[in-house]
Amino acid sequence: MKIDGKRQRMILGGVAVLVAAVAIGMLVFDRDHAGMEGMGAGAPGEAGQGDGMDMGGMQMDDAAVRIDPQMARSLGVTVATAELGSLQRELRTTGNVTYDETRLSTVTPKFGGFVERLHVDFTGQVVRRGQPVLEIYSPELVSAQEELLSAVRLEQRLAASRAPGVAERSGGLVESARRRFLLWDISPEQVEEIERSGEIRRTLTLHALSGGFVVEKAVQAGQSVQPGEILYRLADLSSVWVEADVYEQDLRFIALNESVEVEVAAYPGERFTGRISYVHPDVRRETRTGRVRIQLPNPDGRVKPGMFVTVHIDAPLVERAVLVPRDAVMRTGTRDIVFVPQAPGHYEIREVRTGMDAGGRTQILSGLLVGEQVVARANFILDAESRLMETMAGQPGMPGMDMNMEMDGAGGARMNDSGGMEMGAATPNSKEDAIAHPDHDR
Repeated sequence: MKIDGKRQRMILGGVAVLVAAVAIGMLVFDRDHAGMEGMGAGAPGEAGQGDGMDMGGMQMDDAAVRIDPQMARSLGVTVATAELGSLQRELRTTGNVTYDETRLSTVTPKFGGFVERLHVDFTGQVVRRGQPVLEIYSPELVSAQEELLSAVRLEQRLAASRAPGVAERSGGLVESARRRFLLWDISPEQVEEIERSGEIRRTLTLHALSGGFVVEKAVQAGQSVQPGEILYRLADLSSVWVEADVYEQDLRFIALNESVEVEVAAYPGERFTGRISYVHPDVRRETRTGRVRIQLPNPDGRVKPGMFVTVHIDAPLVERAVLVPRDAVMRTGTRDIVFVPQAPGHYEIREVRTGMDAGGRTQILSGLLVGEQVVARANFILDAESRLMETMAGQPGMPGMDMNMEMDGAGGARMNDSGGMEMGAATPNSKEDAIAHPDHDR
């Protein structure tokens, strides 16, 4: 049967790969065999003899890894000390700035009338506490002024009366008339001016009871208004709220009055400090997040409602705990281990029980004491080498293999008469190949 050139080359290539694999296996076997012979062959207590496995300057027994100090320095092995401290976790989330609802107010008349003039005439205008807002004409105010002036004149006439209690009763009428204006939010200065002049004013002025920005204006000059009608809405922005979303599993770390930091995209590199003032009692089903309210002082008004912010919350987890760098703990899936230096080049493999992680540190619940040192860097190399040596030490001895392989100068491969394999550059369908192998095409 003839074999074409392409197929023959594929067969020869596969044979070459097989030869390489067998050669590598024999090298590994020789190294393992030599290592196994070295174990227990020397005197007890000698490095690499009887107490572990020697591999290029590194040894391993059941509970320790030994490495040449020079190699440790080359690998960048560094140590850290287990310390006692508090553990905090930083929660980072996003939020939006809104109005502080406790600082919203309205301008509302307590009587009906007609607006004659506006002192605050556009949305966004800044209003100070006590500032005039509008002038209003009201028949009720005119009647109240007449009653006040009548009470004042009566008091003046009866002031000289010697009848018991007459002067006191007349004074009570004046106070009652004055109190009505105050209940209607008419300023005391205007009432005093009416009494001093003795004249009825056509319009009186309403003043803002609190300051802020006008966020809504619902009145025009000449408009009639009714008692209780909202004419302006004001918002004091000296303090604002930030409504932030916190994942359901992190809500247990949120505490009232806890200090937080807020970053605003409009002011990169700058942080504002606030505090958690309220945690909403519900969780949104769509996002599995709960809302947290942050009270943020804003004396200069730089943070504006509607801005998008990033919130940083340092949540306290543990007050006192044994802490090590997070990279010092190797997690194998079934257990957590650390490497504890015992002597130069000697590292004990110790199993520990871990708690919470935060800020690049891990809480150690058991297995390690305060003040003990652990490998904090390049411990993954020690772990990898210990696993490799464990695996090699646990392998059964590989049976000996008798390979009779001949290599010719051209790198081809073929089996010889003694059951070995010959390597050579056999040319497919060549005359020389046919002479050397008369049964090749058969």
